[in-house]
Amino acid sequence: MTGWKQITGALTRISAGSVSNVWGVNSAGNIYRYTGDDDKPWIQIPGALTDIGAAADGTVWGVNSAGNIYRYTWDSKYWIQIPGALTRISAGSATNVWGVNSAGNIYRYTGDDAKPWVQIPGALTDIGAGADGTVWGVNSAGDIYRYTWDSTHWLKVPGNLVAISAGIKTNVWGTNRGGNVYTSTGDDSNAWVQITGGLVDIGAGTDGVVWGVNSAGNIYRYIRD
Repeated sequence: MTGWKQITGALTRISAGSVSNVWGVNSAGNIYRYTGDDDKPWIQIPGALTDIGAAADGTVWGVNSAGNIYRYTWDSKYWIQIPGALTRISAGSATNVWGVNSAGNIYRYTGDDAKPWVQIPGALTDIGAGADGTVWGVNSAGDIYRYTWDSTHWLKVPGNLVAISAGIKTNVWGTNRGGNVYTSTGDDSNAWVQITGGLVDIGAGTDGVVWGVNSAGNIYRYIRD
């Protein structure tokens, strides 16, 4: 049956790069990675973050309450600090990492840790980067935008959201101020279809996986027929 399955645990932010790379943070800043086992779903990872971005290729980035930026290194299993300051971060892949800072400025990772960020025109409060280069964002008014690489500008898409996640062009999800859940139809003229449920943050993966958390911190995974 299609719908949301509750998974044990409590998180405030969640990111799902793929079925096997799901990460989240709780209200205390603790970091968790999904084990793949719903009976014992989470393993705590050392560190403290307020937002996290996990990609299908294993890439994981995060930011803490001070705005410091970190990338997870699987070989040594620790966080390496990257210069800059962000409040939200999203990783679609190792080469498609985007973030926004407290002023709403938008940044894209250059691939060079010495000069890691290039500012992109615009102003957003949340951003979602996909594995295929897809990038969506929302601003403080809830307006929704999709980045167009051909003309390198933001195209406004009808609707109103406060949180957004883009796993791939065909798997874009968001939530609005009322906690309502929406997924992109792929048609800008009729952009969104509402999905039953109530969430405050959502994570959409490359392989179609979708996870979310509600205002109470409860965790859910979307189950399709």
